[in-house]
Amino acid sequence: MAVTDEAIEKIKGMIVTGALRPGDRLPKEADLAADLGLSRNSLREAVKALSLINILDVRQGDGTYVTSLEPPLLLEALNFIVDFHQDNTVLEFLAVRRILEPAAVAMAATRIAEDEIASLRAALDDLGETPDIDKLVASDLEFHRRISAASGNSVLCSLLETLSAPTARARVWRGLTQEGAAARTLAEHRAILDALQARDPEAARSWATVHIASVEQWLASVL
Repeated sequence: MAVTDEAIEKIKGMIVTGALRPGDRLPKEADLAADLGLSRNSLREAVKALSLINILDVRQGDGTYVTSLEPPLLLEALNFIVDFHQDNTVLEFLAVRRILEPAAVAMAATRIAEDEIASLRAALDDLGETPDIDKLVASDLEFHRRISAASGNSVLCSLLETLSAPTARARVWRGLTQEGAAARTLAEHRAILDALQARDPEAARSWATVHIASVEQWLASVL
């Protein structure tokens, strides 16, 4: 492993220093191994490891390329890790969302387009006042995803999308068991939209905090 780690660090160094840029094709295996002072086997293992975390893209019959290195692509590895979460860590995921998401919503207040606000409001209206829980949760995930995207920060948006997945089951559970949960969710979504339309970052931040904290407090009370 130490030899493979050394190979990984050397390839990483080439990318960090700009010797290899996003989209670049790596030199032939024999040439690159010689240039880096590595065995071809250790280089091969390093390439395999870096392809698993979307740093490199191995194209059969074409060669190996540096990926786009865009945040959503690189954070896919975090998605894989998050899939292994245990139910008792859902509160911790919600706590992290409560820290990050209000910041994204506040950023969106100065950036989100009027037609996007109108579209989000129309989607809420289409749900009606007593929506099916599965539809409500799907709408909730989409609502938060679109507002996070409007923050203009792709890293923050990707992190929040990853953090949303482990809490989806808790949202369904709350909708099925807590009286008035659906109505409260819709009301809080509308309050967030009102703050966004008013271009009021602090009000948007506050409503986003309240919205996530209400799920967190409910879950803490039933676990």
